[in-house]
Amino acid sequence: MIDNHEDRDLISYCGLYCGDCFAHREKIADLARDLRKELRQAKFDRTAESMSVIPFFKVFENYEQCYEVLGAMVKFRCKKACKGGGGPHFCKMRKCAQKKGIEGCWECDEFETCEKLDFLKPVHGDAHLKNLRKIKKQGIDGFLEEKKHWYSKIK
Repeated sequence: MIDNHEDRDLISYCGLYCGDCFAHREKIADLARDLRKELRQAKFDRTAESMSVIPFFKVFENYEQCYEVLGAMVKFRCKKACKGGGGPHFCKMRKCAQKKGIEGCWECDEFETCEKLDFLKPVHGDAHLKNLRKIKKQGIDGFLEEKKHWYSKIK
């Protein structure tokens, strides 16, 4: 049985595990930051501009957009887990669970059909539902001991 309060706090209301989230781990944000720095130091914008006229390197004409996307990735960080106020500020699941006084959606009899969870489907498929079912059946400690779903295909 796991007795790690921090791991328990990483279980979001919707059943996703913040410890698996790239925004919470910040690795992608750090790599994007480092790549942008390297590109600036190399003055790669000049290289991209000059190479973009060569048919093989035509894709470099999109360099500015790529650099801008990397900038957005740098900002895609979440220092706090869901239950600590992290994640989307507009999260309906957090507000609903707090209003109902429950630890997570797994304690609600309506989670299988709850429309508040639908916004997760384009990115996570039904991963959150699989996690919620597992937590409901095995409890938090059982959930923490096993593989957690982050992405899955919609059925």
